[in-house]
Amino acid sequence: QVQLVESGGGLVQPGGSLRLSCVGSGFTFGYYVMKWYRQAPGKDREMVAGVTIDGGRKNYAESVKGRFTISRDNRRSTVYLQMNHLNVEDTAVYYCRAEGQGSSSEYWGQGNQVSVSWGQGTQVTASW
Repeated sequence: QVQLVESGGGLVQPGGSLRLSCVGSGFTFGYYVMKWYRQAPGKDREMVAGVTIDGGRKNYAESVKGRFTISRDNRRSTVYLQMNHLNVEDTAVYYCRAEGQGSSSEYWGQGNQVSVSWGQGTQVTASW
């Protein structure tokens, strides 16, 4: 059974960092291009980053260049997305995707929520 299991999402404040992981099983991970996508509420799913089979080439959406880094470890069948300097616009469900080379096979993870916010009950203090 093919699986892509994501982890590492959550709530973070603007300017913070998160690292997503995606572990593949049930297929030959090292034969697949790996990508991260995201989908924000009310928007289309968009590609965020991609990495070639050997990890030698990477590409990024303009909106995340210089802030996000994709990497992979074929021995662990895992792809990562290091996200730094997060902002509110990065809030979305993040998906990993495996794309077979020269074939039509493709697999999706279940999605992992990333929320960038100051959170609930932000305390504002003032003094005179």
